[in-house]
Amino acid sequence: MPSVKLADCELNYRLDGPVDAPVLVLSNSLGTQLGMWDAQLPAFTEHFRVLRYDTRGHGRSSVTPGPYSIEQLGRDVLAMVDALGFDRFAFCGLSMGGLIGQWLGINAGARLTRLVVCNTGAKIGTDEVWNDRIDTVLKGGQQAMRDMRDASISRWFTPGFAERQPEQVTRITEMIASTSPEGYAANCGAVRDADFREQLGAVAVPTLIVCGSHDPVTTPEHGRFMQQRVAGAQLIELEAAHLSNVEQGDGFTQPVLAFLKS
Repeated sequence: MPSVKLADCELNYRLDGPVDAPVLVLSNSLGTQLGMWDAQLPAFTEHFRVLRYDTRGHGRSSVTPGPYSIEQLGRDVLAMVDALGFDRFAFCGLSMGGLIGQWLGINAGARLTRLVVCNTGAKIGTDEVWNDRIDTVLKGGQQAMRDMRDASISRWFTPGFAERQPEQVTRITEMIASTSPEGYAANCGAVRDADFREQLGAVAVPTLIVCGSHDPVTTPEHGRFMQQRVAGAQLIELEAAHLSNVEQGDGFTQPVLAFLKS
């Protein structure tokens, strides 16, 4: 896969879809890679030039010294689209990707045509939770990431989906098992320090919020909090846990695509 060189790192990316179509950027969740969006590609590429990438510290992108910040990761997105020659773009991010989307909406809204933030919150978790996780992966290394693979199943998917679709679950959870411990910890620091609760009113771009009814990480209450503070924001709630785009497939793709095309 190609990569784009930024000032201090390289981002691995993929471009799919018609070269003359409007651009849609997809941003992965913590501990996954650009392949988490595979189910959305057939429908999205009918209408968009889809740019997927591995967030700094993930997949084939550079692992630079941490901790990172959501601002840093948001500026990575802007530098990447600039390097590829794209001016305005739609953005869809899930979990950590949704935090990046909020930062872009607050700080670079003029660049965005539409914003979709999925299974995310203006503030996710507590410092204690994130610091414990950072300590665990830095001390345990790759074995700790493999251990987290199994722990992630119950957060990322409902029990019914995990039972019906074990191959899908394995494909996605292997992403976290292969993630760099240093990169993962650096991104945990970014999520830990992000707090947009007092800034969401600055988002003026048309926004869709996607929630999972069974998401134990970023609950529907997180989504309603954001909806109340972003003028005109729409919200949909899907029967899913944290990775709603994987669990719901077309049930995610079709309403998101309808919003992006509106």
